Order: sequence, then C-alpha cells, then structure tokens
Amino acid sequence: MGSTAVEKIISSALGRKVSEGEFVEAPVDFAYFHDGTGPLVIDALDEMGVDRINDKEKVGIVFDHSVPPYNDQGATLQAKVRRFARAQGIPRFHDLGDGICHQVIPEKGYVAPGQIVFGADSHTCTLGAFGIFSTGVGATDLAYILATGKTWMKVPETLMVECAGVLDDRVSSKDLILEIVRVIGTDGATYKALEFAGGAVRAMSQASRMTMSNMAVEMGAKTGFIEADDKTAVFLNRPDGKRFKTDRPVPKIEVDAGRLEPQVACPGSVANVKPISEVEGVHIDQAFLGSCTNGRYEDLYEAARLLRHRKIHRDTRMIVIPASKETYIDAQRDGLLDVFLEAGAIIGVTGCGPCLGVHMGVIGENEVCISTSNRNFIGRMGARSSSVYLASPQAVAASAIEGKITDPRRV
Repeated sequence: MGSTAVEKIISSALGRKVSEGEFVEAPVDFAYFHDGTGPLVIDALDEMGVDRINDKEKVGIVFDHSVPPYNDQGATLQAKVRRFARAQGIPRFHDLGDGICHQVIPEKGYVAPGQIVFGADSHTCTLGAFGIFSTGVGATDLAYILATGKTWMKVPETLMVECAGVLDDRVSSKDLILEIVRVIGTDGATYKALEFAGGAVRAMSQASRMTMSNMAVEMGAKTGFIEADDKTAVFLNRPDGKRFKTDRPVPKIEVDAGRLEPQVACPGSVANVKPISEVEGVHIDQAFLGSCTNGRYEDLYEAARLLRHRKIHRDTRMIVIPASKETYIDAQRDGLLDVFLEAGAIIGVTGCGPCLGVHMGVIGENEVCISTSNRNFIGRMGARSSSVYLASPQAVAASAIEGKITDPRRV
C-alpha cells in the first residue's frame, strides 16, 4: 500500500513510516516569523528561559505587517525584533521593504521540496505549492521550534482536489481557488492536507500555484500541497529537494476548471462565492491589487494589460502593492508601474498593505473594496460597515476602470 505525499515527507524526516492521524515529534527544516508575531515569539522564548536558539541557519524573519510602522508602538516592537535578530546572529533577516514573508522565503531559495516548514502566520500554507509540508502555528509553538528544532504534530489526512481542463483567458487560479472554497466551505478541510492536482494545476505557473495553496487555510486546511516539478526548481533556483507524490487512494473532489467563469467572494465570508455575472455592477470605492495571494509579477502583469492606455474611474481609487522588492524591481524595469501610475493608481511599499486593515488603504464607513487578498471578514479592511469583495487581478483591474464590479472578459 502506498502513502500520501505528506505522509512520505514526514516519514522521510523521521526515518520511519508514519500514517494519517498519528502524533509525531518531527524535525523542522525551516521556521519563520514576521514583525507582527515576532515580539510574541521572543516573549515566549524568554518565558522558556531560552537564551540561544537551536539553529540560526534554519530561521527567517521578514518585516511585512507594518511597513513602514504607522505608530510608535509598532516601531518599538520592530526594534525589539531587530535586537533579537542581531543578538542571535540570524542571517536571513529582512527588514522593511523586502516584501511579504510568504513571497520572500521561497523567492530567496530558503526552502526546498520535501521539507517540513513552519511559520508564525496562518498563510504559511502557501509554501505547500513547492511540494513542501508547510503550515502556520502560534507564537508559543514557533518559539518551541526555535528552541528545539522540532515540534509535535498530528499527521493530517489528505483531501485531493482534482482540477481538470484548462482555464480560459482572463480566468485565473484565483477564480479556481474561490470556486474550490465555495465547494468545500470554510471548515470542510479542517486539519487536512489539501492536495491540488490535475491538468489545470500542472499547466499553471509556480506563481499561480502559490495563489491556490495560499487560500487552503480559508477552508481550515493545514497546508495546500502541490507536487513539485521542474517549474518549482526554477522558481526556487534549487535543483535539490525531494519530490514526493501521493500513490494511494484518498478522498477526492473534482472541479472542471475549463468551464469556470471569473468568480467573486462576496462580503462576510470567503465561501460566499458567486459567478461575477451575478454581482456585476456593484459600485466600488477602492480596488486593491497585492497581498501574499496575488501580489506577484504575473498578477501585476495581467492587471497592467487591462489598464494600459486606460484610466481608473474618477469615483474609484486603486492601490497596487508588489509582494516583494524583487517583484517591485521587475515590474519597474518592465514598465508595469508606469502603467499603473499613468492610469491613476497609487503604488505602495512592499508588504501586506490594506489586507490587514491597519494602515495604508483602510476603507471607511459603508465603503466597498474589491481586492485580490484572501479574506473578506467584517472589518477586515477597515470600518465594520465596509464591504470587501475578493476577486482575481484581472477582475480588480477591470472593476477599477469601470468603477463597479466588472467581468474582465468585457474590457
């Protein structure tokens, strides 16, 4: 009898076969945190009496949540993390402006297929797109990992999502993952490893796969796993790494990507997903292109294709934030940022931006935003009376042009 890919990864790390549902203490290949969770991790280490972390080479720190800090409390907490990084001699420390942690960590090649990776952020599941078992944990768990190099965990069950067909033009992996969230629901994959497979996934770029894995946690999943291939190796610039695949029967959901139209998650729940044809015409005050879900180069490129030689609607503002400094530089070199600026958009500093609803891009009472981010909870992006619709980069760009939710295939 075979094993799931996740079972194989954990078995390889432990040197013995493990099975779904088993509790194990597994070694961790890489761990990371950001400026939001960092102070809590440091406090937990202090409470444990840990003066020196287990292996500074297996740790990453990326400032992305408050970039730049919007008050003195945030600046003080960031200073605390900087002191910790210096004291521990952590070489993989990224200060303000380097980008969002889930983009920077793989972009720098810090991880490889077949590894076990933990991060003090729920969207650490994004790295599952590289054939990695990656998941988010709380600050105390992350502190234990830094102190010991390992952690206790339950081997998750795998739920396969088979994505057949080919996505149409101006229908993206964001539309596909929103459809999957609609089908599974916000808790239908709780503590499971969602494995995305099928022709549609194999045809995707590595960036598009990251969008899929990023939103696995919105269904309660521990990770969003995708089998590694040559595209993975090119993105990571690492030919090493162990490639594992599921080779035994597991529960499966099938989705026909070829029949999909652009999708929109309506306010209040990520699973409140409807075809864009059912919500077209809703007035928007703001459009946001960015976040760890859709702030990569290809996202900016697809949006710029629609915005070139066009203007953002006079009643709408648009914020564009590249996911990393590398993305920013590439977009600037290729003229994408010029397209956004000429259209009337605002370019923000690389980081999480409006997704957190704490500084740049906050929306006011009763305002409406269409966003490429991953969450649209009440109050997520500002006032509790505001509304957030989640959509693809193409749909966000088209809506910014029209000042209302618009099917990008009509632009």
